[in-house]
Amino acid sequence: MATATLLPDTQQPEIATKPCRFCGANLRQTFVDLGLSPLCESYPDSLGLNRGEMYYPLHVYVCGQCFLVQLEQYESAENIFSDYAYFSSYSDSWLKHSENYCNKMVTRLGLNDQSFVVEVASNDGYLLQYFVRANVPVLGIEPAANVAKVAVGKGIPTLVQFFGTELANELAAEGRRADLILGNNVLAQVPDLNDFVEGLKTVLKPHGVLTLEFPHLLRLIEHNEFDTIYHEHFSYFSLLTAERILHAHGLRLFDVEELVSHGGSLRIYACRAEDRTHVLGANVGKVIADEKAAGLDSLEGHQGFSRQVKQTKLALLDFLVKAAQEGKSVAGYGAPGKSATLLHYCGIGRDLIEYTVDRSPYKQGRFLPGTHIPIHHPDRIRATKPDYVVILPWNLKSEIMTQLQYIREWGGRFVVPIPTATIE
Repeated sequence: MATATLLPDTQQPEIATKPCRFCGANLRQTFVDLGLSPLCESYPDSLGLNRGEMYYPLHVYVCGQCFLVQLEQYESAENIFSDYAYFSSYSDSWLKHSENYCNKMVTRLGLNDQSFVVEVASNDGYLLQYFVRANVPVLGIEPAANVAKVAVGKGIPTLVQFFGTELANELAAEGRRADLILGNNVLAQVPDLNDFVEGLKTVLKPHGVLTLEFPHLLRLIEHNEFDTIYHEHFSYFSLLTAERILHAHGLRLFDVEELVSHGGSLRIYACRAEDRTHVLGANVGKVIADEKAAGLDSLEGHQGFSRQVKQTKLALLDFLVKAAQEGKSVAGYGAPGKSATLLHYCGIGRDLIEYTVDRSPYKQGRFLPGTHIPIHHPDRIRATKPDYVVILPWNLKSEIMTQLQYIREWGGRFVVPIPTATIE
C-alpha cells in the first residue's frame, strides 16, 4: 500500500493569501467556511434549469490587523447588481422602517425644500419617496436599471450608476453636495471600500451628515446568523472596524443606533472630521464597549463561530428529516438572498422543502438558485395547506406570521431556522 509522505515545512506549497480590502494586510484567519454556493440573487427560469450554475466558495476571513470580516470577491459587482431581483418595497415592515427614518431625519436635521438628500443604492425608491412627500429634494443612485426604473416611475430622480469617487467628483463639480447622504445595507456590498467611503465624504456638504445602516457583526455572531453571509456581501462590520474605515477617510463617527432590522443592525452617523457641530453621542462608547467585551478587537473573539453554525445546521436538518419521515408537507415562505446560503450549507433541496412563495412578481415562476425549489405566488400556501411553513427571511418573521396566520386553520405551524430551528 502506498503511503503519503509529508514534505518538510520549508517545502510545503504556499497557500495563496488575499489582501484585506481595507488595510491591505494578508488574510490568514478563517472566520467561517460555509462551503460552496451559487450567486444568491440568480433565480433561473424554467428554460435555465438545464444550464450549469457557477458555485463559489463562502470562505470568510477576518483580518488580523483591522479585524474586518470579509469574503473574497469572485464575481464582478456589475454582474451581480446590474440586473437585480430584490425590490425593497415588498416588505411592509421595511417601508415603515424607512418612513420612520425619514421623519426622524427631517426633524433632527431641519431638512426642508432647500435641502438635498442623496441615497446610495436607492433601490426602487422605497425610502426616498417619503422625503419627496415632505418636499425635500432628493437624488437616488442605483446601479440596477430594472430596479431604478421603478423609482423613476414614482417621480424619484435616479442615476443608474455605481457609486464611487468618480461619480462623487462629478456630483461635487456640479454643485450637488448633500445635507444628508445615506446608504442602507449597501456598505457590505461594496468591493472597493476605500473608493466608496472616500466618495461619500466628497459628496457631503461641510456640515452635512452621513448615515449608514448595516447588519451588526456582534449580533451575527450572537444569533448564529450565518445565512446573512453570501456573495453579495463582501464585508461584515463591527462598529470598531466601521469607525476605523471612516476615520481613514476624514470622517468622524458621532452617533450610533442599535436597530432590530436584519437580525440586529447599526445605524451610524458621521460628518466631516473638521466639523465640530455634531456632539459625540454616549451610545458610541456603549456599543464599542460591548464589542470589546465580546472580543471583537482580537482574533480570539472571532473564533468559535463555525461550531455554533454547525449546531444550527444539525437542528434544522433533524427537524426536516423527521417531518419527511412522518409524511408531513413542508413549504417555504420567501426567496431572500440569505436562503441560498442556508439551503446549500445545510444540504436542503426539494426533497425537504417542496416549494416556496414570494410576494415579488419578479421571482414568481422562477426557482431558487442551485436547489431549484420553485417559487410561487403566496396563494399557493392556502391552496396546498402545508403542515409547516419555513420562514426563510426569518428577520421578517413577525410580519410574515401575521400575513399567514390563516395556516392555523388547518393546524399549520411556522418554522424559524435562525438562531436554531424553532416551531411556532
